[in-house]
Amino acid sequence: MNAVDRALLARLAERPAFHKGRYRNPDRTPRHGLRSFLRWQRETGGRFPTGQAFPLLTPTPEQLQAPAQQPRITWIGHASFLCQMGDINLLTDPVFAERASPVQWAGPRRFTPPALQVADLPPIHKVLISHNHYDHLDRDTVLALHRRFGEQITWYVPQGVGQWFRRRGIHTLVELGWWQSSRDARSEAFFVPAQHFSGRGPHDSNRTLWGGWIIDIDDFRLYFAGDTGYGSCFSEIGDVFGGMDVALLPIGAYAPRWFMQPVHVDPAEAVRIHQDVRARQSIAMHWGTFVLTDEPMDEPPQALRLALAAAGLADTDFQTLQHGETFILDA
Repeated sequence: MNAVDRALLARLAERPAFHKGRYRNPDRTPRHGLRSFLRWQRETGGRFPTGQAFPLLTPTPEQLQAPAQQPRITWIGHASFLCQMGDINLLTDPVFAERASPVQWAGPRRFTPPALQVADLPPIHKVLISHNHYDHLDRDTVLALHRRFGEQITWYVPQGVGQWFRRRGIHTLVELGWWQSSRDARSEAFFVPAQHFSGRGPHDSNRTLWGGWIIDIDDFRLYFAGDTGYGSCFSEIGDVFGGMDVALLPIGAYAPRWFMQPVHVDPAEAVRIHQDVRARQSIAMHWGTFVLTDEPMDEPPQALRLALAAAGLADTDFQTLQHGETFILDA
């Protein structure tokens, strides 16, 4: 595992991210407001692509209980992974709900069920939250995890999101801004920029931060990019950390490009992130679960294969998993 460039990390941490009461991206990005949204809906007639359920593997709890001799990563669906490193078990953006919505009777519904439920999980020690959108932060999932595991879980959240957890009686939190880090006995977690936005309602746009997480556990480095468009922050991440063992990168929710490009990468841009952060191995996420945008649900993996070929990379460098499939990193 490469050493962290602490001097560069400190310089980047001095950059202001908060301006006039709201957070903003490191690069200047256009804001698509209501008028742009209505244009998008008008051009599509308000119709989304047909929903599609993908094959679902169901790991048995027994498969997941033993300590991971090599890093073991199971895709639960969308941006939710169970990552196991030795005897430490970690979740990313756990969302087990039927809909990515403030209510369960409306909003984007799940077409492929989660590969695991809270009752199936091994003991969870850490949870990484990238931002507060409903397809990444789900109240019922968070409360179910808290009921089962309580203070055993340390929740890693962006600046401003801690208040949401504290209102629900959850206080074992690490709340960080961009380029900040937190250590414990076995690990160090870093919160790094992404190009996106935040908000759970009409009046809280960009009042809380968004980003990705890098966590070093023993001699293994995991990068969870969260939800993002493409920006200069990824080459900076590569410069600070010098490489990742595994990167979890989004490849879906990218069409139409005129509307989505500032906040959601397409597969070709995801390949650029893979290269910028110097990932030894990347795994695709943020596709095949919810219909959020205009591309067909099965298009992102096909486009990823084409993008890898165009970049001279092998399919094995940046893999797509089936829902419920487990990836084990070679020694």
